[in-house]
Amino acid sequence: MTFRGWKAEALEFFDALEEENTKAFWQRNKDTYDNDVRAPMEQLLTELEPRWGEWRIFRPYRDVRFSKDKSPYKTNIAATIGDGYVSLSSSGLGAGAGMWEMAPDQLRRYRDAVDADRTGKKLEQIAAAIRKGGAELEGHERLKSAPQGYPKEHPRIELLRYKGVAVWQEWSPAAWLGTAKAKDRVERLFELSKPLTAWLRTNVGRSSAAE
Repeated sequence: MTFRGWKAEALEFFDALEEENTKAFWQRNKDTYDNDVRAPMEQLLTELEPRWGEWRIFRPYRDVRFSKDKSPYKTNIAATIGDGYVSLSSSGLGAGAGMWEMAPDQLRRYRDAVDADRTGKKLEQIAAAIRKGGAELEGHERLKSAPQGYPKEHPRIELLRYKGVAVWQEWSPAAWLGTAKAKDRVERLFELSKPLTAWLRTNVGRSSAAE
């Protein structure tokens, strides 16, 4: 089926789930989740796949083993697709791309590349273009001070403090969300993120721990 956006029922589902995050609510409203939340996400990802890569939707269940919050269900639906990420919740649609969490070997390579003038200045240019395009370059975590071995006065200290880096943009709900224009916004964000993902692929790469 063709992607036509998310109906208001999708956001209403998450609004209600935030109020009653229980198995009983989920069972009563499972059809709404399947038809109005998950099905449009699958349609969107299927249409994006030929250009942007394979996709996977995350399970809706929270891992509560080590959390004080025992709410059983996530209050959003999220998926990865290629280097990208898409999420829908009651607050709207979000999309991003990058390396949100870096393994220790990736983080070392990232900081070496930020420190080096040629690759570090290139990342600064990419970050400026991302901001000009209406998105943000964000860090997964940020050290309070300079990483060990780097001066506090480093010209790219803010980038060095990141433990992961990604482009992110979120759009509040409006009429466009119920149309195919939602796909256009995600694709524009992915297009904007291409220089960053290329930089990360060249300078950071995969973690050896995953091999």
